[in-house]
Amino acid sequence: MQKILFVLSEYGYWGEELVGPMETLEKAGYILNFATPTGKRPHALPPSMDSSYVDPPLGKPVVSEEMAQKVEQLEKSDILDEPLSLKELFPLDHPYMSSPEYLREFEEYNRNAEQAAALCEPYAALVLVGGSGPIVDMVNNVRVHDLIRIFYHADKPVAAECYGVACLAFARDYWLRKSLLWGKHVTGHPLEYDYQDGTGFYGVDFNMGPPPYPLEFILRDAVGPGMFHGNVGKPISVIVDYPFITGRSTADSYKTGELLVQVLKNGMRRYGW
Repeated sequence: MQKILFVLSEYGYWGEELVGPMETLEKAGYILNFATPTGKRPHALPPSMDSSYVDPPLGKPVVSEEMAQKVEQLEKSDILDEPLSLKELFPLDHPYMSSPEYLREFEEYNRNAEQAAALCEPYAALVLVGGSGPIVDMVNNVRVHDLIRIFYHADKPVAAECYGVACLAFARDYWLRKSLLWGKHVTGHPLEYDYQDGTGFYGVDFNMGPPPYPLEFILRDAVGPGMFHGNVGKPISVIVDYPFITGRSTADSYKTGELLVQVLKNGMRRYGW
């Protein structure tokens, strides 16, 4: 049985964006493993367990009573208790270029990345779960970028949802400084889905207000000659441009999982564009 690696933020994931692909992949027979940036247990964002929560930009509730119960049950379980630590998988930070030992440190860093790639061989795909938490500890996390590159260069699919898609924009070829999304078709949070206020995180009493960046602009720049698909006005937006499967937001969670299964089992390479 093949394994799938899920990466979640320690500052809060959106419940359905884990439950959707998790249920779909388990039903298809895959074994799921979980990872976080430092190995701490991830937790669902409180609004993603609240069926009365009204999403401000959408102007409607986005959590069904059934989903709220599923996320609450997941939170009470021990499924996410011992995630893999990306800091242990990649123990070395990328060295400063000003370091007097830069060449030796860079060589050691690359050796470590090769060792991490060998440890990732059992996994058939990577899933980056969304929510506001990834803004804090995944999007600009070089270890997450290294992990994405490992799957990319191994020609294995990488699925990302919501603000998890931003990780793909910043995963880059080291020498060209060009996003791995360059030339690709992707979807993600369009401007119409962005908060004006209220961006919050798990375990931190801090309201960021609006998101710190418009994801649509970042993705449009990252894809270059490719294309960003906001699909505003359409209830579902998931794009497959192999090896990437990108889901716009919460409502796309199950579809993201379904299309990842299609990619893995049936060789799908393109969908939604």
